[in-house]
Amino acid sequence: MTLTSKDIRIVASDLDGTLLAPDHKLSPFTKSTLKDLHQKGYTFIFATGRHHIDVAGIREIAGIPAFMITSNGARIHSPDNQLMFSRNVPKELVQSLIDLCKDDPDIFIHIYHDDQWRLSAIDETIRQYHNESEFTFQMFDPENPPLDNVAKIFFTHSQSSHDALVRYEKILNQRFAGKVTIVFSSATCLEVMGPDISKGHALQVVANSLNHTLDHCIAFGDGMNDIEMLSMAGRGLIMETAHENVFSALPQTEHIGSHADDAVAHYLHQHLL
Repeated sequence: MTLTSKDIRIVASDLDGTLLAPDHKLSPFTKSTLKDLHQKGYTFIFATGRHHIDVAGIREIAGIPAFMITSNGARIHSPDNQLMFSRNVPKELVQSLIDLCKDDPDIFIHIYHDDQWRLSAIDETIRQYHNESEFTFQMFDPENPPLDNVAKIFFTHSQSSHDALVRYEKILNQRFAGKVTIVFSSATCLEVMGPDISKGHALQVVANSLNHTLDHCIAFGDGMNDIEMLSMAGRGLIMETAHENVFSALPQTEHIGSHADDAVAHYLHQHLL
């Protein structure tokens, strides 16, 4: 499909590793680009694994109205912050998912519960991802976790070991196949949502609400949690720094530059603005 302003009405982008700079902030050039898009009449969507409270802070910094697909599609909010879609991790599975890792001293267990980010043990390194929105965690007891309204549970490793998390991914797939959605958002973050959750299906919900088809969407991403969105959008673009599994899953999808060079903003200027 030829990219023109006539064809494309919706722009969706992942955040970390894609739209955000390596310091996990929006660069001045990216912020000005988002404002230009809005002024030209494009609909923008932040599509991320992050919590909706966190993304609302980033949206405020961006200074534009935008839809928010968060927790990898488990939550969708409109530009005026109305909840459009919500699907939780089944409450009867939450404790079992946590029990799988709770005795491993190298695993940090995170829960997105209602408006809060809960963490099983203090991990200061994770704060760098939220240094601009100022969204931060509170502790929870793995023996008594919240069960209701859990958008996602995710696991990180004290030494950022992808191999260690892959071992847990295999166990999760063996025990919970078909009951939850299991995906890596990055090589060092293993995530669990409710059944049939993806950014791609969330993108479809937003497009439908605007009376558009996915042919009218362009999407940018770099993680395994972006694959459905990139494949379902009319045009998907993969960051050059994406995980090798993303390139393998989408071998025909166009690659662009690095988030360190504002590649998304430059692409949008070249093709839409």
